[in-house]
Amino acid sequence: MISRITLFVCALAFSFASTAQITVTNTFTPNQMVQNVLLGFGVTASNITVNGSPANANGILGNVSFFTSGNTNFPIQSGMLLTTGNGVGAIGPNTVGSFTNNVPATANVSMDQALNYIANGTVTNGVVLEFDFIPAGDTISFNYLFGSDEYPEFSPSTFNDAFGFILWGPGVSGPYTMAGYPAGGSNIAVIPGTATPVTINNVGPGATQNPAYYVSNLANAAYTPNALQYDGTTTLLSANASVICGETYHIKLCISNVGDQAYDSGVFLQANSFSSEAVEIAVATVSGDTSIYEGCTDANLMFIRPQTQLGDTLIITYDIGGTATELADYNDLINPITFLPGVDTIALNITPLADGISDNNEYITITAMTISSCGDTIISTGTLYIVDSIPIPIVETDPLVQCANDSVLVSASASGLFPPFTYSWTGGQTGTTAYFPTIQGTMTGSVDYYVTATNSCGYSNTDTVTITLNQTLMVDTIWMGPATCLPTGYVSAFISGQTGVPFYTWNGPGASNPSFIDASVWENLSSGWYYLHVTDNVCEVFDSMFVDILNPPIAQFSATPPSGCSPLAVTIVNVSQNASNFAWDFGNGTTATVTNMDPQSQIFAESGVIRLIASEGPCADTAYQAITISICGCTDPLGINYNPLATVDDGSCEYPIPTVEVPNVFSPNEDDANDLFFLNTTNATSITLTILNRWGNTVYENTGINPAWNGKAQSGADCQEGVYFYKYRVDGLNGAFLEGHGFLHLVR
Repeated sequence: MISRITLFVCALAFSFASTAQITVTNTFTPNQMVQNVLLGFGVTASNITVNGSPANANGILGNVSFFTSGNTNFPIQSGMLLTTGNGVGAIGPNTVGSFTNNVPATANVSMDQALNYIANGTVTNGVVLEFDFIPAGDTISFNYLFGSDEYPEFSPSTFNDAFGFILWGPGVSGPYTMAGYPAGGSNIAVIPGTATPVTINNVGPGATQNPAYYVSNLANAAYTPNALQYDGTTTLLSANASVICGETYHIKLCISNVGDQAYDSGVFLQANSFSSEAVEIAVATVSGDTSIYEGCTDANLMFIRPQTQLGDTLIITYDIGGTATELADYNDLINPITFLPGVDTIALNITPLADGISDNNEYITITAMTISSCGDTIISTGTLYIVDSIPIPIVETDPLVQCANDSVLVSASASGLFPPFTYSWTGGQTGTTAYFPTIQGTMTGSVDYYVTATNSCGYSNTDTVTITLNQTLMVDTIWMGPATCLPTGYVSAFISGQTGVPFYTWNGPGASNPSFIDASVWENLSSGWYYLHVTDNVCEVFDSMFVDILNPPIAQFSATPPSGCSPLAVTIVNVSQNASNFAWDFGNGTTATVTNMDPQSQIFAESGVIRLIASEGPCADTAYQAITISICGCTDPLGINYNPLATVDDGSCEYPIPTVEVPNVFSPNEDDANDLFFLNTTNATSITLTILNRWGNTVYENTGINPAWNGKAQSGADCQEGVYFYKYRVDGLNGAFLEGHGFLHLVR
């Protein structure tokens, strides 16, 4: 068989200046998604069903989708997406921390045994896709990545959205039951090197949640530029299992919400990665696609051999094709390659040679052939493109300056591959913006400046910025004096290049002061931004200045403890600065306005937020502190003091003690009256009853909810009349038990 190349994206610290997001489409049926998207080399599939129905008859579903990553750094280029809601809900950017897309509602999968086992909670909506397959070799593997909007605020929590890859078949055993597979099934979606399932609770940002496998997609988005809606994901993981060549296996790919139907989750399965056998050829590049750039990036050509061949030395001779020429366009490659025993991966580095010649993007094709353990010939192939130029578009400003200020701000922004970009301007300035002097003494005219943008590989482009001038009025100097918490500041400006008499207009926090009109100085100001507009006979100019504040109030306090059981006594200590008046709202219905910083004591029956406003004259600052109150008590419904309102168990649960009443005679003569000897108990969960004859031999022993002796020996013969010895143990809740013994009379 001939397989398509599998692309592995290197996990490098690289971002790309693009506005692309992942794309999600629902144009394929689930049957087409498995056969044409998911399967790779060495695997044939059949009996494909979704949510219990044949996949061909199920049509196109909203939560079995095809996705591509486009020009993003999302670790999987394309594949199949299974989601709790509709697949389009995974498309970035990340705009909200609780995104849900369930309209129309997705399927209810609450009866699925595997999802319930993984979730350990109430399973709701999602999708279950399953099929039979026959592997060509002795291993099966595929790559996946799990993401969710439950991250990070509900990790861990009871909203443990569940997914799993459950495998049944020869040599596989586990806790997941299915008719026809008496050994059970195993979940192969596990944390590497463990048997722990990959879940919201087991992989996350917490120190005990295997954070090495968690990727945050919040404010500093991991997947630029916000390719994904989900707040967090796992890293790229691999599901693997040992199988028997040529045998039939069954796999279930499933995902579901838990506890509610909100906050979408999805699992991304890499296209053509569901494979077995063959020497796989994969290309790992910085850009995440199959392209490398002369003088900039290289690639690793990965040869990955089957697990069945690990014990032997394997020599692979591969064919090199394409339009690129070895040694002329890229470095010399070792051929053949040799796998020593125990080695499963060999990487060959391909470095393009920067020759300065436009080669029209040449390419290299690598083809390798192996024989599977079932005797099949499997051909693997991979293609790598060599790019000799990188376009760098530059968007710049060409300002028209109506008045000649001291300097004019211009800006430029480059886009394309391999950021970050560096900028070099005429005169040596650097950065995305630059200031250039106006043309003094000239009423009109223009001047050109140049900006060069260079990416991290050294490719560059140069563009022109043109500044056009039409006047010379300018604010030559503007300065200020700071204010205290009283209006004691000022602003002042000096104008030059005016034509006629300039007219001043100030505006800002002190605008109600009539002196702000037509004056070069404005006094008695409070802190804040002040804006100047000056006009003369032919032109206008704008400027601004911030009046600083001296020693502003700083509201600050501590509340101890910040959380606990109701009622909670909280001590509040005021550590504010530069203030003499304090307005308290304690969040429990109590307020206070004081002029001292004495500690405050408050009782909280419910959660609330403490607010402090510290002020000095007209200046004020505000601080907040949340107090979280819990109802504490016995949360075990089996306890005699169970409190259904309690949210925190304080260890106070009390449990009922078992009681026992023992009869002293019984007559097992099968007259339906007193034919059995048993104990009368209360609050018992288990009873062990033993009967011995006068010689100390055990004639009856049993454990259960209420064992009873029918007067027969263990051989089945009737016991003789007489005195017998009994002993018992009665177990109750929470480890409580009673033991006792005595004599009874058997009368016939």
